[in-house]
Amino acid sequence: MPVPSVAKLLTLLCLPLCAVAVAACGNTVSTSSFKGAQHEVAQTIANLQADATAAEEKKICANDVAASVVSRLGGKKGCEKAIKSQLAEVDSLEVSVQSVQIAADGSTATAHVTSTKAGRKRAGTVSLVKEGKSWKVSAVPVQ
Repeated sequence: MPVPSVAKLLTLLCLPLCAVAVAACGNTVSTSSFKGAQHEVAQTIANLQADATAAEEKKICANDVAASVVSRLGGKKGCEKAIKSQLAEVDSLEVSVQSVQIAADGSTATAHVTSTKAGRKRAGTVSLVKEGKSWKVSAVPVQ
């Protein structure tokens, strides 16, 4: 997928970038209503949001997005550059994970999220893959 899918991902999942000293100004993704693997998937989205809020493109590329995404963006450095560029353009946004479905084989998952931006709600779907013991964001459909 080209870089626009990363922009879509960050637009859907990121809160405003706050200075590290005031990082608590953004909301966090609630994961408390999920258990087991569903909680792990929701936590991956929460981690992505936290890393984006803190402008941690290195963490996003290393911990939050799938290896296939990093590869499509030109490897580690290409991913970091693309994410940094997109983080600079993210506006205020609130995200809520509505539901999580895990594939029967446990290797993929889909999270249904709702974002609220400028008072307008929008539903979206985030695809994740299991890499080792961790869930990683693999795709956000282009709408």
